[in-house]
Amino acid sequence: MAEKLLIRALKGGKSTRIITLNGKKMKKMPSALEKLTHLKTLNLQNNLIPKVCPEVSALTQLTTLNLGNNLLKEVPKEMKYLISLKKLHLFGNKIHSFEAEACDGLQNLTLLNLNNNQLTDIPKEVKRLKRLTHLSINHNQLASIPRELCFLKNLSELQLNYNQIVYLPKEINFLKKLEKLHLARNNIEVLPQEICHLRNLRLLDIAGNIIQIFPPRFQNLKLREFYCEGNPLFLKEPVKAVNQYAVWSLQEIISRYVMKELARNNPILTEAIQWYPQIRNILSKARKCAICGEFFLTVWLECVKFVPPHKNWKISKNLQLLPLQVLICSYKCFSQRGSNLFGIAQL
Repeated sequence: MAEKLLIRALKGGKSTRIITLNGKKMKKMPSALEKLTHLKTLNLQNNLIPKVCPEVSALTQLTTLNLGNNLLKEVPKEMKYLISLKKLHLFGNKIHSFEAEACDGLQNLTLLNLNNNQLTDIPKEVKRLKRLTHLSINHNQLASIPRELCFLKNLSELQLNYNQIVYLPKEINFLKKLEKLHLARNNIEVLPQEICHLRNLRLLDIAGNIIQIFPPRFQNLKLREFYCEGNPLFLKEPVKAVNQYAVWSLQEIISRYVMKELARNNPILTEAIQWYPQIRNILSKARKCAICGEFFLTVWLECVKFVPPHKNWKISKNLQLLPLQVLICSYKCFSQRGSNLFGIAQL
């Protein structure tokens, strides 16, 4: 049957734009495809194809390729020849590797679906897919995502549900156009504070992770939907704090003094600091105390502040208060905190 359809397509010559050979129990891609150079859409899902044939390199006008539910074991380098491709569906295969060369020619790709495979990592070369707007890698075995993925400036939807991701790169704030971020059922412990800079983010799903607290200014996100059920979020249960004072290192004492003077626009220090890049690097890691407003480096106390979710958010059931991270420079400031600020119990 597949052969007959191809013969018919070949007779159609340049008029043939779409070929659909779904569920034909095909064990290989037909080599005759190389003669259909004007083909726009090729559907070969639900077959038994184990690899992409070299002849696919002739399909330079192809815009949609669906190889879902086959037996592919890799995203092959042959994909680099599909320079017009916009949509690539590779879901439901046995893909465990992603050939870096595959990204070379996919400059026009806008959608990539790799759901239900066995990927353990994504190559750094993914940053070459500059026009990608939708990336879906649900139900794989990813432990992390490369920082290079965050350079896809046109990405509007990223789906990474049901993986083994432990953390997100801080470069995630580069995804300026991101509107939907799906991270459900992973092993994420901490959300980077840079996620609060995603001004276009409208949907965030972090259900089923191991997150306890959210970064400061998290409630300022312009979300419409937020799902976080199944996380061990901190509860509003006050505990007694130990009244003790930290012993600061000499570096901490000097750093606090320098940062205080810089905040006051001390002209001598402001000019001198320009000649010491190492010092500037150290001071760039400073945190600001939520109580006294002073800057500090290594000595701080992590607290939690409970705030209601934004009234415009569609949220998980029973989520009444968001636990936000608050940093304090000393126990002295902790003793001066307000009634809605709590220390974190060490269990």
